Amino acid sequence: MLRATDRYDCTKAQTSFGSGNYWVRSGPLSSRAAYVRTSSVWQDEATLHILYADGVILTRHMDGHAASRALRLGAIFEMAIPPRAAPVTRMLWHVRGSANLRGIVVSPALATVKDSARSDLILGTLYGAFAGLCLALLVYNLALWAALRHQFQLAYCAMVAGLLLYTFTSSGAVAWVFPAFENNDRLRINYILLAASAASALAFARSFFEREVFQGWLARAASIVTAALLAAPFGVILLAPWHIRLFDGIYASTFLLLIALVPFILWNAWRTRSNYLWLFSISWAAPVVFAGVRVAQNFHLFGWHFLLDNSTIMAMALEALISSVAIAYRFRLIAAERDEARERAIAARLLADADPLTGLLNRRGFLHAAIGRDLPHLLVLADIDHFKAVNETLGHDGGDEVLRIIARALRAAAPPDTLIARLGGEEFAMLMPDYGHDLANEVLTRVREERMPFDMAVTISLGTSAGPINDEAGWKALYRRADQALFAAKAAGRDRVRHAPSAFAA
Repeated sequence: MLRATDRYDCTKAQTSFGSGNYWVRSGPLSSRAAYVRTSSVWQDEATLHILYADGVILTRHMDGHAASRALRLGAIFEMAIPPRAAPVTRMLWHVRGSANLRGIVVSPALATVKDSARSDLILGTLYGAFAGLCLALLVYNLALWAALRHQFQLAYCAMVAGLLLYTFTSSGAVAWVFPAFENNDRLRINYILLAASAASALAFARSFFEREVFQGWLARAASIVTAALLAAPFGVILLAPWHIRLFDGIYASTFLLLIALVPFILWNAWRTRSNYLWLFSISWAAPVVFAGVRVAQNFHLFGWHFLLDNSTIMAMALEALISSVAIAYRFRLIAAERDEARERAIAARLLADADPLTGLLNRRGFLHAAIGRDLPHLLVLADIDHFKAVNETLGHDGGDEVLRIIARALRAAAPPDTLIARLGGEEFAMLMPDYGHDLANEVLTRVREERMPFDMAVTISLGTSAGPINDEAGWKALYRRADQALFAAKAAGRDRVRHAPSAFAA
């Protein structure tokens, strides 16, 4: 087989030969390399025959378990070349049970010990950085989910976890942790983890976009694509190597469906004026492009390349990063909506508790703020004298202006911690902690100083009472005493103050 040159076809692509058993021969060599490296592919076993310049042929055999032990980072088979004084001149692989999905012997290369160590160091750094990124995003978003409980956070975490596990298996690191793992089983797991990551990305989009984006036929199409993504790997997992090329083609086609769905999602997001369209357009650009290239590679429109084989990880890392920015942007919008809703609720509550004419509290707002105070408080009731005559003289617009002037006088006379309300009509109330402040007389003086419309003389009468108002009964008792004092002020000639229960000096 080493000498039979006419028995080899070096013009056709390896993938054109289909599955089966093959002999693959290298070109002439003159090397003292320490290793021969090839990309990991689906095969049952492989035997490597190494021809030296002195005519000696040494053989290395690799079954599924030995393939895992020979796996290096980057999913690269690395077989040691026994050292001899003579250089290696030829290599011959006998591969049995090759699926030949990407090739029989893919990207063979000779490497020194230094080359091997450098490759492990570079790839270990890249995969380690990606794993650290995924772990950080997982911890951060799970912590946020524990506090906020948004559905899209779990979908995002599922996507990141799927990518982390896919990287763990597709990079070959799993073989370092579990060296007894068969390499073909590792490839089976790759199928399901990559599909699960893609399905999680679609689920994340569905739960993250506004509800209007995924409606009608698009929602049904997304469900069908998700089901296809999750079902397709099981043909390879359960039945391979039987018709593995067929099941691999079906698997690749589900990713074509996902790619075809993306423009419709973005169009619907644009049509419904989604707030997140621009972020998703940026974050999905790289994964969609590289997924298209990988699908084209599956259908042999592109040859195998190490960078393309690992492009999914890099593209999805970019997608995960930008999606985290999208999540932060969504939280910003949620916070803004919450603050706006809170402001509207506060405004509505203020309107419900406020008198629209004077801007003071109304009876409802006053009682809500007043009842429940344990310490003694001073209640001052004020009533405009002869307000009916004021309205008849000035008209209702003039009467309203008098009410506003009285309200302004009350606010000007009251300390900062005073509740002031218009209880109804021309009756006002003021409530403050009772620390001996003569609030009523200050109000009376302030009103006397106010200039009324058309210089009309307008006076008020006031009644006060002090006591606790820790419940509704306390409020009623306090109000009753202040009202009796107000009635006494009216009876005494108006434009004066009376205090309950016993001090009635003006």
